[in-house]
Amino acid sequence: MDRVKSLNKWANAHTSYPIDLVRIGLGVFLFLKGVFFITNRQYLHEILGHMNRNFGSEMLLVHYVASAHMVGGIMIIFGLLTRWSIWAQLPILIGAVLVNFLGQMNVQNLIMASITLLVCVFFLFYGSGKHSADYYFKMNQ
Repeated sequence: MDRVKSLNKWANAHTSYPIDLVRIGLGVFLFLKGVFFITNRQYLHEILGHMNRNFGSEMLLVHYVASAHMVGGIMIIFGLLTRWSIWAQLPILIGAVLVNFLGQMNVQNLIMASITLLVCVFFLFYGSGKHSADYYFKMNQ
């Protein structure tokens, strides 16, 4: 807990609007990816085409990924429980990077997943920053 407090103090002292815009952009990107994942089921079939799958695991994957991206994206946009939201995103993003090595390589998806993973790891350590709902709620206790 002391580590989180020290990271928050450092982040609040070194916060700026461009970093907050990157956080908001990450949240918007994740939210839109969740919507895309729900509306384009054929894309999911293409991704999972080379793996042995059954209906239950596919539906579980759709529901977990879509809800984690959409709810987590909204929470990241507002800066509310950012680290918890990113912890929910990490298995999805690691899986997105690994899918490119297990199946057919798609360089564009690999780059997008890798950049998103790196930005999420940055915000996992950095936190939500000074211009966020977490900071606002902490100051108004």
